[in-house]
Amino acid sequence: MDQLILVLVILCAAVVAEPLGERIGVASSVLMTLFGVVLALVPVVPAIVIPPELILPLVLPPLLYAAARRTSWRQFAENWQPIALRAIGLVILTAAAVAAVFLSWFPGYAVAAGVVLGALVAPPDPVAAMSMASRLGLPRRLTVVLGGEGLFNDVTAIVVYSVAIQAVITGIFSPWHALGEFVLAAVVGSVVGLAVGFLGDRLSRWLDNAVCQVALSLLLPFIAYGLAEHWEGSAVLSVLVCALYLTDAAVEYRDRSYRLVADSFWEIAELLITGFAFALIGFELRVVLETTGHDWRSLAGVTAAVIGVVVGLRLVWLLVTWRIGRRLWNRDADDDEPYRLGEVIVTWWAGMRGVATVALALAVPFTLADETTGFPARPEILFIAFAVVLFTLLVQGPTLPLVVRITGVHANTRAERELERDLWRRVVRAEKARLKQIAQEENLPDDLYEDLRGGLRRLSAKADPQAADDDARATAEQERALMNRMRDIRLDITEAGRREAQAARREPGMPPDIVDRVIRRLDLGPAR
Repeated sequence: MDQLILVLVILCAAVVAEPLGERIGVASSVLMTLFGVVLALVPVVPAIVIPPELILPLVLPPLLYAAARRTSWRQFAENWQPIALRAIGLVILTAAAVAAVFLSWFPGYAVAAGVVLGALVAPPDPVAAMSMASRLGLPRRLTVVLGGEGLFNDVTAIVVYSVAIQAVITGIFSPWHALGEFVLAAVVGSVVGLAVGFLGDRLSRWLDNAVCQVALSLLLPFIAYGLAEHWEGSAVLSVLVCALYLTDAAVEYRDRSYRLVADSFWEIAELLITGFAFALIGFELRVVLETTGHDWRSLAGVTAAVIGVVVGLRLVWLLVTWRIGRRLWNRDADDDEPYRLGEVIVTWWAGMRGVATVALALAVPFTLADETTGFPARPEILFIAFAVVLFTLLVQGPTLPLVVRITGVHANTRAERELERDLWRRVVRAEKARLKQIAQEENLPDDLYEDLRGGLRRLSAKADPQAADDDARATAEQERALMNRMRDIRLDITEAGRREAQAARREPGMPPDIVDRVIRRLDLGPAR
């Protein structure tokens, strides 16, 4: 089995893991990690050779962009306090605590080497957390903060990691220099992200073609990442800023065809890249075992201690900030904000590590500046980081649904349905106002106006049956049954046309591109 076949096998497994995970109640990220571990233990399976320095640039940009498309600046602005406390405060504290535990076990190593390990294991993975949250139906405010934490904590962790690596290599460390590096990286990353987002938005408007616009949206995250990294800025922050800018700007001008193509494309891309990334995590078990050799048994104690610090410190931090937040904001325990205790517990157990931790661990240099002295504690760092990822993914991941059930945390679906109905009412009111304006400006015939207005009235009854009168509700029910029957008939008729077009594709002299255009128009249905 060569590497190309292995990659294709992993991608096929990613496609199968999604529906399989839904059926058996296990997240696809967990299944793919287990699949990677199994592949790593099979001797005949070849290794996937990807340079460690390329893992983050290839995997993170599309995953971050896909995740950022589902949120907005406003959500981050409304929840900036808990996001900042976790993405900055908790990451730095975790890195320091892990370094202290590691150095107590291995006092002979440089302090910066322990900080490297701490920075690796500090940031929870946004992809794993969000995939779990969406499947479990957690409250929206909880998923927003989980997603924001996962998206922004990599910024802090990677800056701390880079500073620590340089300190080990050069033997020089300055707290003020580290703070300056953090601020500079954040500023450069933000500026680059805004610039790439602004220019990409203008170019996308000029293209005015859904396929070209979506292709550009695939390239922009990599461009933002590469430019920020080249100018020593935060590449992760650059991608996030670029994605959030483009997401907000796209609302103003994107048409139906773009939304159809872009949504489908990014769902497929996220499915394949996420599956491959988590399989790669499990697959790197082989590299870890080869690096540590038989010494891995002697690392069991320090590994368990680091896992305990990573998991336990997160709980302590969340409980302390939750209590402080309740007193600071004078909220009662029954209010929606800050979180209830059950939501704090769920947020704690959802702190799974993932792609960034493994990629950064593999990217730890082999030697110091003289290229002869080995990087201190590299095998130990690699093994402990990998063990933390496996524990959080394969222990916390599968048991998170149980924690959710025990704590009784769930989304307020009634409130969300009411919110959706309110939005439908606003939409229908806007459509009625526009219809009335068009009728006055263009002097529409009365029968056409009444027909269009009746359609909007029926739409309003479907969107908000409680607010409609008895006649409207009865009409809506009758039309719903009629529309269902008409839809079935229309699909049957369209399928007959599609079969005829497909038969024509096999006829001599019939250009296949013409047939494909006709079939596409059939598939689009009302859009044709």
